[in-house]
Amino acid sequence: MYVQKFILKLSIKKANSFIKKSAVREVTNVISNRLSIGEAINKGETSLGIEFGSTRIKAVLIDHSFQTIASGSYEWENQLKDGFWTYSLEDIIKGLQDAYREMKQEVQQNYGITLQTVGSIGFSAMMHGYMAFDEQDQLLVPFRTWRNATTGKAAKELTDVFKFNIPERWSIAHLYQAILNKEEHVPQIRFVTTLAGYIHWLLTGNKALGVGDASGMFPIDESIGNYNESMIQQFDELIAGKGYSLKTSDLLPKVYVAGEQAGLLTEAGAKILDPSLQLQAGIPLSPPEGDAGTGMVATNSVRKRTGNVSVGTSVFAMIVLEKELSKVYPEIDMVTTPDGSPVGMVHANNCSSDLNAWLGLFREFYEAMGQKAEADKLYSVLLNKALEADPDAGGLLSYGYFSGENITGLEEGRPLFVRSPESKFNLANFMRTHLFSAFGALKIGMDILTKEENVAIDSILGHGGIFKTPVVGQRMMAASLNVPVSVMSTAGEGGAWGMAILASYMMNKNQEESLEDFLDQKVFKDVKGEEIHPDATDIKGFETFIERYKKGLAIEQSAVDNLV
Repeated sequence: MYVQKFILKLSIKKANSFIKKSAVREVTNVISNRLSIGEAINKGETSLGIEFGSTRIKAVLIDHSFQTIASGSYEWENQLKDGFWTYSLEDIIKGLQDAYREMKQEVQQNYGITLQTVGSIGFSAMMHGYMAFDEQDQLLVPFRTWRNATTGKAAKELTDVFKFNIPERWSIAHLYQAILNKEEHVPQIRFVTTLAGYIHWLLTGNKALGVGDASGMFPIDESIGNYNESMIQQFDELIAGKGYSLKTSDLLPKVYVAGEQAGLLTEAGAKILDPSLQLQAGIPLSPPEGDAGTGMVATNSVRKRTGNVSVGTSVFAMIVLEKELSKVYPEIDMVTTPDGSPVGMVHANNCSSDLNAWLGLFREFYEAMGQKAEADKLYSVLLNKALEADPDAGGLLSYGYFSGENITGLEEGRPLFVRSPESKFNLANFMRTHLFSAFGALKIGMDILTKEENVAIDSILGHGGIFKTPVVGQRMMAASLNVPVSVMSTAGEGGAWGMAILASYMMNKNQEESLEDFLDQKVFKDVKGEEIHPDATDIKGFETFIERYKKGLAIEQSAVDNLV
């Protein structure tokens, strides 16, 4: 007995010693890591990405191993002004500065360093839209965002002329619609750009745009990595016939591909980004990109036969194509990756807004009952109810259309929930209905690629708020697209992180190293992902739901026509 007690005491002593040593090692590693990161910050061995999303501006600073060092954000909302969805210039600048300041404060708090320089910077923003400036560099009309469905006539006419799909969101559609409308500002236009292009220009003085974002302004010729010259000429001839002498090539930003340097932070730009005047000028900037391109980078889906789906206020799928499509489809945008490869893009204006509104209502109810609602738990509980639902969501139907939807042909939207006396109306079916509906318009567009064009897709990577709750969003999307859906551990970092990666690629790539190889062999070498394959029962259920969704579009149109 004595021997057993002695051995037990000795074991406990060794265990305690081991725990203490482990704790010391862990603390030592943390200190060492912080010193290493601190040294990288001081030396400027970092990259900063700032992305202007539809509801949040986010700044992410990464180190040479692509890990996030610090981040900052600014919440904002677009506003309807004079019939156009817009953000004010004041809010754009305030959001830029607040996101940067919050990131900078995090660096100070965590590492005791006042941020004075970074190795490289890149800006990205929601794609498309219209910002037109005069010769004094003054904005002529408020920024018109991608959300505006006001360019239908222009988009159709340009599509017919170019024999190339021009979506309503594209900058050239906005410009041509302004010409058709004979808007007063048109003769004064000297420069047109996107939001990312504007921020880059403001901070560098260079009118530049990454090829991915540029492909949402005007069609790109893949063979030259620049705007399609024959279409430029067609457009010039088209507007000359309407009495305008504008030269399109002079109006658009210069196109750059990923890896190229697109300017340096000027003294004036440094003061705008950091009004405390601590940030140094001269920092190299990568080409500004659209959120579609940064989403592709953040999910490592820039190789052919790969794709990603970004889920937020809107939803879009980007599939890197092996060959051109056989014909023009109004539901499919032809854009590019940040390094210029052709991409079929399915973009739906509406996705999670209505789902979020219903979750907000449930939260109000819960709090009215005297309970404290934690947002993450609320989302988890309610979204997981969808896994208990009938495969087809019990005969329920919803349209989360806060705005018009090009894919389904609606110029305006009305959020709408519909059920019949035969529907199985319960919480599980209600939640599955809204998740299915969030992917409804996307599904219609994706079917063109997969069923009509036989586009091969090896994998889809998802990112966005719906995927923060494990399994549910992936499973519903896998059912809708009938493709395995993965969510990587880095997906939560989002487009700002993807933009920081592009800025890092510009500075740290080896000679002739492609973006695909840089991502595969360096950024994502040890990154793990969770993949979910489509379930046969879910697939059949979604197919039943989508047929109901298509038939019910007449109800949504009626709501648009008859409700104020």
